[in-house]
Amino acid sequence: MKIKDVVAYPLSFPIPDHLNVKLGIGRAIKRDAILIKVTTESGLVGWGEAHAGRAPGAIAQLVNTTLRSLVLGYDATDVVGIWQRVYQMQLASHGMGAGAAIGLSGIDMACWDIRGKAVGWPLYKLLGGASKRIIAYAGGVSLGHQPPQELVEEARKHVEHGYQALKLRFGDTPANDIARGEAVRAAFGDELDIMTDANTAYTVADTRTVMPALDAINAAWLEEPFAPHDHRSYRMTAGFGRTPLAAGENHYTRYEFHRVIEDAVITILQPDLSKTGGITEALRIAALASAWKHTVNPHTSVTGLNMAASAHFLAAVDNPGYYEADVSRYNPFRDELTSSVCEVDSQGYVTPPDAPGLGVEVDEAALAKFPVIEGPGYI
Repeated sequence: MKIKDVVAYPLSFPIPDHLNVKLGIGRAIKRDAILIKVTTESGLVGWGEAHAGRAPGAIAQLVNTTLRSLVLGYDATDVVGIWQRVYQMQLASHGMGAGAAIGLSGIDMACWDIRGKAVGWPLYKLLGGASKRIIAYAGGVSLGHQPPQELVEEARKHVEHGYQALKLRFGDTPANDIARGEAVRAAFGDELDIMTDANTAYTVADTRTVMPALDAINAAWLEEPFAPHDHRSYRMTAGFGRTPLAAGENHYTRYEFHRVIEDAVITILQPDLSKTGGITEALRIAALASAWKHTVNPHTSVTGLNMAASAHFLAAVDNPGYYEADVSRYNPFRDELTSSVCEVDSQGYVTPPDAPGLGVEVDEAALAKFPVIEGPGYI
């Protein structure tokens, strides 16, 4: 099953003004994705998702030129060999770093899709797991900056659906963030798990102010108060309270996670399978985390491909955490481009698909509906 072709499709859709969401990194005006199609000489096709990295056209171009040329002719089932080839030629020396890791993630995911289809097994089974229900939290691009009572009403819809956990977007001002967290805790009591995400918008002083309030509402974690490389600020913040620190969606490969784990400051690990090096590398990260008794809580991206991959992954590792459910009010990548997968049930759980490979169908005719929109996705 040698690889005959690799094609990356950069895609975008604008977000209508009335559905814009404000986060710590700005107001979202569009969403991007990259779908990667790997075709074998036998005709078997696999699909993967690469994160857009806020530069979808650039990453797709990297895949369609350099990364494609590195993997053509490889057996699609040789995921370790393909991974090492790209790592050696792009990440280890003189390469494109994060962009290459993102592109490799989509190629790797597509190869795992091929592996599952070749033997007729769903991915979780191929990874050594079993079909199981995985607890989800309402995340995605939602629960953003808004007055506390409006936030409570948005949260109520998810709680009534069955969610036992949700994530609030912090990174506004400490006072506003605290008010939002306290309002949600007061509205729903102690049974609801409340995660918080500052989207790298905090200063150390901000976390010093917010941490006591997070402790008081028994928050499950504070996610990405700082940029991923700002190890000193994370280390300082860990002493301000008992709320765990979370990060990982912007950490690439096991080598960056090795530093995070050894620092023993960030204890909630969140690799994104469309960014960190794909399924092959996420399994290595999970194994590292398992040795330290940490759970893995993958950050999910925008299409059904990564959503399904994350569910399969969580069903196969021995230290699964939460599944991040996309609850965006408008996401045609989720609703039109790929088949519906990982629906959250009335008790707040998801189950990985049972069809071979990722178990996701891609509507290739729909690709033309989403031409890439270059430029920033947040303003």
